Amino acid sequence: MISRELREGVIALAQDAAAAILGIYDSEFAVQHKDDDSPLTAADLAAHRCIVDGLARLTPDIPVLSEESAHEVPTAMRRQWTRLWLVDPLDGTREFVKRNGEFTVNIALIEDGVAVFGVVQAPVTGQLWHGGATLGAFLRQGDRETQLRVRAPATSPLRVAASRSHRDTRTEGFIARMGEVEPLGLGSSLKFCRLAEGGLDVYPRFGPTSEWDTAAGQCVLEGAGGGVFDPQGRPFRYNQRERILNGDFIALGDTALPWRQWLHG
Repeated sequence: MISRELREGVIALAQDAAAAILGIYDSEFAVQHKDDDSPLTAADLAAHRCIVDGLARLTPDIPVLSEESAHEVPTAMRRQWTRLWLVDPLDGTREFVKRNGEFTVNIALIEDGVAVFGVVQAPVTGQLWHGGATLGAFLRQGDRETQLRVRAPATSPLRVAASRSHRDTRTEGFIARMGEVEPLGLGSSLKFCRLAEGGLDVYPRFGPTSEWDTAAGQCVLEGAGGGVFDPQGRPFRYNQRERILNGDFIALGDTALPWRQWLHG
């Protein structure tokens, strides 16, 4: 059981990280590039330090796998962890660099491969989503908190999420087979949150993502009644592979939608 005290502690860390990000977002910042050519800014590193240091105080017995320090963790060590925090200090750095506001802070707790609790914070709007399959899903805005439910049954036209920075022919083919749709471009894990709110119905993703990109959003979506599945229909799991990269997935609000027909044509 995840205590309310722990949940609130992690929420506070996400908010602190968001404040650190905004302090840099509103200034002139430099952009570096990692070995995989993905962008890196001082905001990524400031949020990383804030969250990792905070989690070490909150849960010193639970290791942390963050995007900005994962290269320091041997695979053999990571695979032995039955509980861990998966952290993306700034999900959507490309959107951050474009200054379009569509980036988030992601923190998720993984237990035996299952994402059980997640927090997604949007620094620019101040919106914060949190939840898990056994906890429900909630949107917090200031002092106001709203419980979320997906749109089910989903009716035509289906609202489908399409990444602003990652579109390919497989995604276009999947969307074309869905029939009448209303596409919506949106960056980072905000897509999972819109699914949880009922503002979207389907989010197909073909191509690489990392586990810290999806875990927190999956928690929120599952708490609202949706799901995230691999092409074989299996729920997404974490820290089960040699690599930290995810395979293809389909995220759904209404899990009864015939997504396999759209996948295979």
